Amino acid sequence: MKIKNYINKLKNKPALIPVFAILLNRYVLITLLFIIWMLFFDTNSWLIHQELDQEIEELESNKEYYIKEIIKDQKDIKVLKDSGELEKFAREEYFMKRDNEEIFIIEYEDSIPKD
Repeated sequence: MKIKNYINKLKNKPALIPVFAILLNRYVLITLLFIIWMLFFDTNSWLIHQELDQEIEELESNKEYYIKEIIKDQKDIKVLKDSGELEKFAREEYFMKRDNEEIFIIEYEDSIPKD
């Protein structure tokens, strides 16, 4: 009852009549409540959709990166199928050697870290 009396007092003020006539319309109130509910409180709210869209963008960028890496690795695999290339790769990357040979690693002065 107190709320209705307060609303009726506000309706009687001439400057506020058009504003309250629109805002206190039951259809406008229900529509505003529905919009607020759907934007912020619903399980499928706008905020949740924004978070999900951001996650989708991150996953798509990860997908593109991994596709590029797969293509690069497939090219490397094709190259390494040749035994000569496989031996070259093992020698360069893992410093492997044959049984009857020695490997000397030459370091230049400017490549040695200074203490």
